[in-house]
Amino acid sequence: MSPLIHDISSDETLPKSADVVVVGGGIVGASAAYFLARRGLSVALIEKGYVGCEQSSRNWGWCRRQNRDARELPIANLALRLWEELTKEIGHDLGFRRCGLIYASADQKQLAEWDKWREVAGRFDVNTRMLTADEATAAVPAAGGRKWLGGVHAADDGKAEPWLAAPRIAQGARVHGATIHQNCAARGLDITNGQVSGVVTENGTIRTSAVLCAAGAWASAFLRMHAVSMPQASVRQTALRTGPAPDFGGAIYTSDCALTRRIDGSYTVAVSGRATLELTPQSIRYARPFMPMFIKRLSAIEIGIGRSFFQGPETLGRWHLDGPTPFERIRVLDPAPDMRLVATIMTRVKALFPAVADAGIMSSWGGYVDCTPDAIPVISPVDSIGGVFAAAGCSGHGFGAGPGIGHLAADLVAGDAPCVDPTPFRLSRFADRSKIEVGAI
Repeated sequence: MSPLIHDISSDETLPKSADVVVVGGGIVGASAAYFLARRGLSVALIEKGYVGCEQSSRNWGWCRRQNRDARELPIANLALRLWEELTKEIGHDLGFRRCGLIYASADQKQLAEWDKWREVAGRFDVNTRMLTADEATAAVPAAGGRKWLGGVHAADDGKAEPWLAAPRIAQGARVHGATIHQNCAARGLDITNGQVSGVVTENGTIRTSAVLCAAGAWASAFLRMHAVSMPQASVRQTALRTGPAPDFGGAIYTSDCALTRRIDGSYTVAVSGRATLELTPQSIRYARPFMPMFIKRLSAIEIGIGRSFFQGPETLGRWHLDGPTPFERIRVLDPAPDMRLVATIMTRVKALFPAVADAGIMSSWGGYVDCTPDAIPVISPVDSIGGVFAAAGCSGHGFGAGPGIGHLAADLVAGDAPCVDPTPFRLSRFADRSKIEVGAI
């Protein structure tokens, strides 16, 4: 069962033209549409399913800087500020709370890694401190007298509500003149003399000179139709939601499980680092650039083969723009949860936080995290096609950083001064012999 999401309406009429067409209505696409429309540009936001229906509503909801790769921290810092500003500007609650993030561990090696990361924190003014064993045990009071060796407190980080954020940000874009088109698949691009001149959708063509592909797990497939190579692999993860339970803190990480308290008192619960890489034609195509990441995270990834080999964003095949495409055949990428992992999650929660486990499982779901070979997103012009930009491959960090990613993408599309240095996020890094360094999780 897919997670609950805030429902918004679509505009009835597809515009004949727009200054910018944003393909993909997740947190990145909705944020980019908002920042573009706020500048006075006409924007059409196109979504094959409904806004926020895929990974943007299936994540933990964490808005963090703690333990991020240094390349991402400028945009993560910006995003944390934008979450507060967006809530005020839009006038609707996005669920954002600076509740602080608490990490607790009984693994000395993990604690040493967190302590080493403080060097990065100092360079980017991240408010974080190590916790002693007594402080961590008091902050994360596990059942059975469980003691932690130590932990981390990231006091200024927080959380937002995945089921609310993207739809309400999209509604904010509409206030500034953007149009929203759900159940409307973008089939491909109309290109004239190397420059984009339109987006072909199932409901007609929108003439435009600028397109942002923010299609998440579908981004590589969408661009590949136009001979653009974007190395991307999707890993399948599982999470669940409990019923309302006592407040143990807004966001807690342990090596056994991670909990995020929702605004209705229920919890999103998952296990960090447990994911399945499903063999697909796309994953085989990009096996070489992904090999360093695979080796680094071998212990945390299971390899499998399933339906995604034959259907979905990573299969083989091409399509014509005048007929149905894979984007119409799969409106919502809604993989089944791994029920063995659901059982493992509940066993671990029962051992640490029995009151949360006793609240029961309200729903569980799977989701595909779109990853790049270095776990750093692509926020970049597509050099081979004028007027085309990409913002995808967020590698599990997209929700919390979403407003910042959307802002930078809007800057690039509009030709304005970028809010942060876009160099680390350029698509060309995968083709220009740059050294690919795998980022932090």
